[in-house]
Amino acid sequence: MKLHRLLAVFLLAPLLATARTPAPPDAEVYFITPTDGATVTSPVTVRFGLKGMGVAPAGIQNDATGHHHLLVDTDLPALDRPVPTDDHHRHFGAGQTETTLTLDPGTHTLQLLLGDFAHIPHEPPVMSPKITITVE
Repeated sequence: MKLHRLLAVFLLAPLLATARTPAPPDAEVYFITPTDGATVTSPVTVRFGLKGMGVAPAGIQNDATGHHHLLVDTDLPALDRPVPTDDHHRHFGAGQTETTLTLDPGTHTLQLLLGDFAHIPHEPPVMSPKITITVE
């Protein structure tokens, strides 16, 4: 009997490890500033908005909470794995709701993606539309 339980744990562990944290269906993450199509100068202040959920630091697991990830000049990462950490995937795991970016002149895209306590996007994913800004 104990062997069967142990075997079940090993077989189910990968499924449990990939289970995504649920998000309320009305949750929304959005840009307060800048707005889509804005022309700005660098450094750019980016402010994040969130409706229907709360902000909690990475590592803190509370219902209906998460923390922001800012995607800069990239597409969405895999939604069933932790968000990568690099210059295109900025983490705000301390619960920050704004940042200042130094961007080269030209056209750039920005997108927000909420992650759970383990940096994995929620189910359904809570993400903003991708916006485009021009840096002078």
